[in-house]
Amino acid sequence: MKKLVSLALVSALAACGDDSAPQPDLASADLAQPSSGDLAQAADMTTPPSHRVIIFVWDGLRPDSITQTDTPNLYALKTGGVDFSDNHSTYPTFTMMNAAAFATGSFPGTTGFYGNTLWQQGPTGNTSAGTPADFVDPIFTEDYGILQDLDAYYNNQLLLVGTLFQAAQGAGLTTAAVGKSGPAFLQDYKKGGFIIDEKTIFPLSLVKEIQAAGESIPATTPFAYQAGQVTLGTVNGNPTAQTAKVTLADKTTSDPTDRTGAPTTGENVFLLRTYLAHVLPKNPDLTLIWFRTPDSPEHNYGPGSPDYHDALQQQDILLGMLEDALKQRGLDGATDLIVVSDHGHSSVSGPIAEFPLRAVSAPDGGVNGVGAVDNTAGWSVSGDVRMADLLTRAGFTNVFDGTGCMLVPVMSGVKADGSTVYATQTDAAGTICGKAGTKYTTASFTVPAGALPAKTIVLATNGGSDYIYVPDGDATTVANVVKFLQSRDEVGAVFVAGKYGALDGTLPLDTVKLEHAGRSPDIIFSYNFDETQAIAGMPGIEFESMSSSSNRGMHGSFSPIDVHNTLVARGPDFKSAFQDTLPSGNVDVAPTVAKILSAALGKTIALPGADGRSLDEALVAGGANPSDYSATPSVVPSATAATGLTFQLATNPATPGDADPNHTQGKYGVELHVKTLTKGTASWKYFDYARAIRQ
Repeated sequence: MKKLVSLALVSALAACGDDSAPQPDLASADLAQPSSGDLAQAADMTTPPSHRVIIFVWDGLRPDSITQTDTPNLYALKTGGVDFSDNHSTYPTFTMMNAAAFATGSFPGTTGFYGNTLWQQGPTGNTSAGTPADFVDPIFTEDYGILQDLDAYYNNQLLLVGTLFQAAQGAGLTTAAVGKSGPAFLQDYKKGGFIIDEKTIFPLSLVKEIQAAGESIPATTPFAYQAGQVTLGTVNGNPTAQTAKVTLADKTTSDPTDRTGAPTTGENVFLLRTYLAHVLPKNPDLTLIWFRTPDSPEHNYGPGSPDYHDALQQQDILLGMLEDALKQRGLDGATDLIVVSDHGHSSVSGPIAEFPLRAVSAPDGGVNGVGAVDNTAGWSVSGDVRMADLLTRAGFTNVFDGTGCMLVPVMSGVKADGSTVYATQTDAAGTICGKAGTKYTTASFTVPAGALPAKTIVLATNGGSDYIYVPDGDATTVANVVKFLQSRDEVGAVFVAGKYGALDGTLPLDTVKLEHAGRSPDIIFSYNFDETQAIAGMPGIEFESMSSSSNRGMHGSFSPIDVHNTLVARGPDFKSAFQDTLPSGNVDVAPTVAKILSAALGKTIALPGADGRSLDEALVAGGANPSDYSATPSVVPSATAATGLTFQLATNPATPGDADPNHTQGKYGVELHVKTLTKGTASWKYFDYARAIRQ
């Protein structure tokens, strides 16, 4: 039986606004049908359209996490509707890259957008918190304020093609974007519809309506408006606050055995409650809801951790809440519900042979809170890579990643003998980290203000893949950086901008639809991965670019675990109990929705810049069957292998460090695995994974 949290309870949970309050346990809450008062019927209720669409993004949801135990509502939706069993995230498998794919149906080379973290000097403006944005260093784009700043800098063309929301609004349809600041806002970054962002709410009339009902708004909402237009009530609190990560003794490394629950549950409750009470009654034709779950607990504690399973369960209850609200309003039969993830998710870890898994001791015990080797039930103690540090140690000068000193004593690597890759040091005089007494494992690499020296290298670190910019375009620097990357076992496939020619052992950015003159980085590389190694029962490990948050889970790489993500759909326009085994991708969602809404509206909603296709074989009136298509797998290798390399293990950051005894021929190349789907004269490419080949 489907569980549903009463909206009265949800309202009480969201309105408390206490950052220190415990996370609500939706599974054990009083489950009751919402009353008409709970749903806050709007006076301006209009006749529902013939068909509407709700896209519900579960950030970081792996397809193998959909089970009857953790996600019974989603499991029922998947089995009763369409299961797209070979769906593909856009590479790099970051949230914001895929947010742009959902928004436009296009790849980065078409949209010109390169979040999550990009480097673009020149823009000015404020963050969602009203503080000046730092565009000297690489900047994290999961913030509506940053996106507005970039849009202004790019002459109001943050995305170089139109969006699904813009097309729908141009056809007279009502839209709503709800959830995670950055990806949800990007869907409607011109603010043409209703927006309930975790940092603010648009338009002003919606803010006033919510406050008039005595309910809370995101605490930073006033910064989106002119002074005095919005003020917070005395009991507003911070309804989108998240609980802090539970760490081990070093106060940095997360405790993967934690059972306090998903850190975003309260935030998600607030966002969904506000949507159901104040926007759904206005009959939006197109809604996108984007929640951080299960991505946040995956990052904090790792896929397979207790808090990850809790996150799945809580998110599934919210799905049931949404479905029941649609039923009560009589909208379920006219609503297509699409559940999709932006990417998969892997555990952060280097090779287990070099960095054995370890037991987690009591948070206040052991060395940095980790215990003895336990490759059966243990947890990772490796996987973090500070590429700016590695490049600097190798003799490159003027290398920056925009981040100060980092303290990552465990996840930067605990070797089999118990020693660490990076020792913890103390900045006694404050000359390294800027404050005397600061403990660190790697030094500061912030970008200096003003003109940069020749041959500068700037890294925008993004987790499972990184961007490298060479501001002066020096081809020799690019070639030398590529050769160094190829020599490190932590690095996987390397892609290079076409203007540098065919460098040995690489593929051009354009091969994976990443090339855009003027906006794309000079080098994009994936960190290495092993899709077969499992931690806590979840296959897939990868290296990641180091961050002070010391993640246990990450995505962004070209691993098949990160690439192959979730897409399921059910509703009047989709076939029932149908498994679509044809390759599909996140770029296909917008064209499919555009076709559905066009049919409901009786006129075309066009996406002329879309790279993706309408998933016609899965639609009742799509005019196509799976047999109309053919899918052909292929492998695209780098044209010429790089040679003369000495491969270095991750156990030693020095150059030369620890030579890799398994690969002694010094050859490096890339293999890109592709599926080409054809129907008549039309064809579409789907990228399965890309692997570094070392010999």
